[in-house]
Amino acid sequence: MNEYRTHTCGELRAEHIGQRVKLAGWIQRKRNLGNLCFIDLRDHYGVTQCVFDSSSDLFEKIKDIRVESVVGFVGDVVARESVNKNMPTGDIEIKVTEVMVYSEADVLPVQVVGECNEPEELRLKYRFLDLRRDRIHNNIMLRSKVIAEMRRLMMEQGFTEFQTPILTASSPEGARDFLVPSRLNPGKFYALPQAPQQFKQLLMVSGFDRYFQIAPCFRDEDPRADRSPGEFYQLDMEMSFATQEDVFKVIEHTMGSIFNKFANGKTVTQAPFIHIPFREAMLKYGSDKPDLRNPLTIADATPFFNHSGFGVYDDKAANGEQIRAILAPNAGNKPRSFFDKFDAFAKEQGMGGMAYIAFADGGAKGIAKFFSEEKIAELKQTFGAKEGDAVLFMGGAKKLINKFAGVVRNKLGEALDLFEKNAIKLCWVVDFPFYEENDETGAVEFSHNPFSMPQGGLEALNTKNPLDILAYQFDLVCNGVELASGAVRNHVPEIMYRAFEIAGYDRSVVDNRFGGMISAFKFGAPPHAGCAPGVDRTIMILLDEPIIRDVIVFPLNGKAQDLMMQAPNTATDEQLEELHIRLKL
Repeated sequence: MNEYRTHTCGELRAEHIGQRVKLAGWIQRKRNLGNLCFIDLRDHYGVTQCVFDSSSDLFEKIKDIRVESVVGFVGDVVARESVNKNMPTGDIEIKVTEVMVYSEADVLPVQVVGECNEPEELRLKYRFLDLRRDRIHNNIMLRSKVIAEMRRLMMEQGFTEFQTPILTASSPEGARDFLVPSRLNPGKFYALPQAPQQFKQLLMVSGFDRYFQIAPCFRDEDPRADRSPGEFYQLDMEMSFATQEDVFKVIEHTMGSIFNKFANGKTVTQAPFIHIPFREAMLKYGSDKPDLRNPLTIADATPFFNHSGFGVYDDKAANGEQIRAILAPNAGNKPRSFFDKFDAFAKEQGMGGMAYIAFADGGAKGIAKFFSEEKIAELKQTFGAKEGDAVLFMGGAKKLINKFAGVVRNKLGEALDLFEKNAIKLCWVVDFPFYEENDETGAVEFSHNPFSMPQGGLEALNTKNPLDILAYQFDLVCNGVELASGAVRNHVPEIMYRAFEIAGYDRSVVDNRFGGMISAFKFGAPPHAGCAPGVDRTIMILLDEPIIRDVIVFPLNGKAQDLMMQAPNTATDEQLEELHIRLKL
């Protein structure tokens, strides 16, 4: 028998009545009724109610022990008079005959039970207490189950798990590196991997056909609600002799199965997920991360404002600006103040305001007075408006208008309560541009991932306008969140050299910065492709958690600090001397 317990605190049921048991755990709650004292004893597995009679010598022993102290109880399982159907152990209680105190708790700096009103900084400083809360504890347990299921599903599809290095060279991922000074190589630094990108490609060159890893990634980025500063985890995968569609099938099976299993009653998009080309996504949804729970779409209204009669937008269109329209179903009867709020929002964002037409009670409000009857009829047909609907218009520079319209689309969907509830909506965004133009210099730059295969290969690089070249790059998007990014890799040295040349890098730069990989490709590299869904974001979506830190065991705060372990911290003079480092603050 285990020295500390015969059963866990979530195990006992009515069939155990009459047995003498031994439990161990934390005192979650105490209720002293004078003649009886009830204690809820909690461990990792659940909670069991334990009862003490005032006539017992134990009553005095336990009355001053604080909550969250760790104790052991021996006692008899008896039927509970007031059955609690909300507890798995609610049919029974323990009549305690013996008490062992293993560790007494001080006064708690944060509460474990009840409402969580403490500031996040205090919760993170005492994260070991925060993790005892049911919600956070259950979040972390779901995370473990999801990762275990990811492993099972990948192995089921013939993938092998590998561990790639943590101390490595700088990565081309685009974020800042975390640097680690080398004691044995003075003045030189390792970088923590932003992703295992080059290593997983080298594994394919090495002849390992299908790789995956629950990979830690390190990026010195500013935090957001859905991005943890410092480190995050992803389901990293790569496969040889594979096309974009092959990656889609693997990820749809893996992530689709994860969402189907753990969605807890939410509706889930079933495979195959729809494909939305990047340029269509930007026009129709105003984002390359479209939230498909929102049924609203954006239309290009620029052609409509060709001598339409509404001079403000006619002038914008004539001067090369773009006009966008959003059909708002059943919004025609909204008061003017509803539309004025969107107009004010547009002005706050520097977009010059918004216009609208609302069809209600057989008439039309807003800018309808500027249009002829024929133009009104054309408007209805063009944008699919009917009686009771409204159409909102906005205009601006081509590089700004799509993203702004995307923000309006989501604000409008929320205001009209159109978002689909309890839904997980997945899609692939495909056909990203390989290059983009720098707004300030006009130079051609990589837009996404420089190691992707351009569509059309070397011929496209040699014959097409770089800004017209698409890449075999894709994102998995879920509920407006980029859940994964992937690509068919460029495994041909000459195509890679040419791709970098167009972006302004000569062969020596490629050889110096990515010499290991480019060298490997010269000795026979298979066509390969891969993807990397984020673990933390997957858990956030499953749990509807708005803050990523609540699905990570020991997260950093918003300033990239570990308040519990007091990191980062200063180094001693001896440590700096060993590393050949002098500080200049």
